[in-house]
Order: sequence, then C-alpha cells, then structure tokens
Amino acid sequence: MSAQPNRADLEALWLPFTANRQFKANPRLLAKAEGMHYWTHDGRKILDGVAGLWCVNAGHGRQEIVEAVSRQIATMEYAPPFQMGHPLAFELANRLVELTPGDLDHVFFTNSGSESVDTALKIAIAYQRLRGEGTRQRLIGREKGYHGVGFGGISVGGMVNNRKFFGSMLPGVDHLRHTLDLEHNAFTRGLPEWGAHLADDLERLVALHDASTIAAVIVEPVAGSAGVVLPPKGYLQKLRAICDKYGILLIFDEVITGFGRLGAPFGAQYFDVMPDIVTTAKGLTNGAIPMGAVFVRKHIYEAFMQGPENAIELFHGYTYSAHPVACAAALATQEIYRRDALLTRGAQLAKQWEDAVHSLRGLPNVIDIRNLGLVAGIELQSRTGAPGARAYDVFLKAYEKGILIRFTGDILALSPPLIIEPKQIDELVGTLAEVIRATA
Repeated sequence: MSAQPNRADLEALWLPFTANRQFKANPRLLAKAEGMHYWTHDGRKILDGVAGLWCVNAGHGRQEIVEAVSRQIATMEYAPPFQMGHPLAFELANRLVELTPGDLDHVFFTNSGSESVDTALKIAIAYQRLRGEGTRQRLIGREKGYHGVGFGGISVGGMVNNRKFFGSMLPGVDHLRHTLDLEHNAFTRGLPEWGAHLADDLERLVALHDASTIAAVIVEPVAGSAGVVLPPKGYLQKLRAICDKYGILLIFDEVITGFGRLGAPFGAQYFDVMPDIVTTAKGLTNGAIPMGAVFVRKHIYEAFMQGPENAIELFHGYTYSAHPVACAAALATQEIYRRDALLTRGAQLAKQWEDAVHSLRGLPNVIDIRNLGLVAGIELQSRTGAPGARAYDVFLKAYEKGILIRFTGDILALSPPLIIEPKQIDELVGTLAEVIRATA
C-alpha cells in the first residue's frame, strides 16, 4: 500500500459529486477490493455497504470477469458500432432479453445510466413522431427523481442541486409530485400503504398540457439517489393505467433497481408492472467496465423498422456502444448472476435485512427508515441551519469504523453487494448503530 499522498499530488483531479477541498485535506483512498470488502491505501479493511456505487452486485474481484476482459482485450480491443458489429454484442443482447419481462425484446447499448436515459427519452419522442403523433414532445419526470447528469436526465430529474447550477433545462418538461411522506409513512416496513393516489398527479398534468403533447413519463421504480423513496402500494400500477389511457409511454429508470437489487431481475418484475422502455447500467457489468442498456418493447422497435432497408432508422448512438470489452464483462457478470442465483438472492435476505435496518429505530436523530429488497434509507433529523451536515459526519465516522455507506442530504443509503452474508448484515448495521450514537 502506498503512503499518504501530499496535498499537491491531489490537486490535478476534480472529483465528481465530492467536497473536493475537504477530501484533499484528508483523502479517503481505496487501493484494493475483493468479495464484500475494500482495502484502503494504508491497509484498513472496509465492508462495502453500497456495492461500490449501487453497481458491484456480484461482489468485488470476480475472477471470471477479470479473465473474460483479459481475453477480449487481447483478441479485439475495439470494434466500430456504426454499420458494423461483433459476435459478443449479439450474444449479450440475446442473453439480456431472456431476463426482461413481456416483450422488452430489443436492446440499445450505451455506456452509462446517463446515456441510457438520454437514449430512452430520444426514442420515446421519435416513436411518437413515427406513429403520427409529432406534437407529443413533452416529457414528464418526478420530483426527487435522479436520471443521470446529461441535460435530458437533469431536465426530467427532480433533485434541486443537480439542476440549479445549470440554467435552462430542456423545454417542455414537467414533474409529478414525489411519494415521500413521513407524516403518513414513517418507519414503514416495505411499501407504504398510503399514497397510491399521488399517481393521479399525472391526470393533473394531462389536464394542464393536454395528452396530445406528452410523449413519455419517466420514473425510478425505487428512487435511490434521493434517499430510497419507495412507491406506495398500487402507485406504479395506477401510473401505468393512466399512461395507457392517454397513449403516453412509461419509462422505468432501472439503473439502480435492475439486476437483482429488489430480489427480482428488474423492478418491473418485482412490481408486476410492464413499462414500455427500461434504462439500465451499473449492475450490467458488475461495475467492471462502463456500460448501459436500454430495453424497448417490440412494437416500439418495429415502428422504426420501416422505409428503405438501407436507411438508418435511428440517428443516435455512441462511439463505444456495445464495446467488445464491456460486452465480455457483461456476459461474465450475467453468467455469475445465473450460476449463483444472485438476481433473486435479495428476496431470501429481505426479511433479515428489514429487521436489521429497522433495529436502528429509536436511535438519536433517526426520523425514518425505508427498506425494500436489499436497499435501505435511514433519514436523520437535520441540524439547524446545516442541512446534510449530520449525515456527512456519519459517513466520515463510518469510514473510520470500517464500513462504506452513502449519504444524500441527511439520508443514509445502504445497498450492499448481493453476495452479503447474514453475519455481514449484522456487522454493517451494528457498526452503523454505533456511529449514529457516536455522532449524535
């Protein structure tokens, strides 16, 4: 392990979503990872409570992925995706559509969740135009939604700090109200009973803008980055019905909920709601190589497959779409998921996970706990005049105590690798309890 770096050695890098000055004064450097753990540059072992960044679902250091990537980069490091293809891209697409529900039979590859969202929004608008509804240009997101950092994603997103610095967003965007309500639903175990009626907010927006102007609604089945905001029972089903009523496409952003986080391959299956488009990334390659994927239903794909056969049907794509090394990583990852039944393991651990995180109720400043599958949010009372400071202190102290968690505002988020063992659940939550007490 290397020694503590000099401050000057850190200055060239501008870290994303980071308090750069604080970090560079006391850097937190990870140097190695295996299984459920990271090791710091000075040799301390850190239990990973957030699967890297919601993405390392199969755990760290999987040799199968290492070998697949090594073989592919030695065989062919790159292949152009425009007017060309390579076998792994088609193999991966076929493997993935075996996991998706219904007729989500077609895949468009991207390189991140942000790119997946922008791709889905463009496909939705273009589809409406192709079916003779060119006035449908409006996009509907939701308050507290996070859909990446492209201008499309931050436009439909509803997290204030992600929007306020960047001036004008895309025109023709509106937002549903969010579903977080502590007055009615605090400390609910699993899905809240109260709040399905909030889906009727879409009826209000239809009345305001007219359905003939609305192309699509995009929501996360579970909003992760906003602090684990859960849909009330029946909410997503109601949203689906309203979209069907008015010819509006429903997009599920499953960058976080995709690939086993809730105990099913996708949130669409967990909630038994069929979206028209699904965006994914993160767990697709276990975080090993950047990659994303957008799934579309059969009728959407076929709407583009018209006109002369030599004509480009969708004027969209990326230099690194279906990158061969990323495909190799994704195929190895999907085989691990299949072999070890990881995409449903969260369902087996969900009750213990729920009991463990709700044991934090009653600790100082804990005002809500939310859980579903293998994800949890613990909301803390904000300090007067210093929103976010309490959770930030918990995050720093937790790292000192040997666990990695996430925070957003004053909400702590947990989403461990799907390989977590029961004793590690107890270790993670037990250590967090000590930290919450110590920082009270």
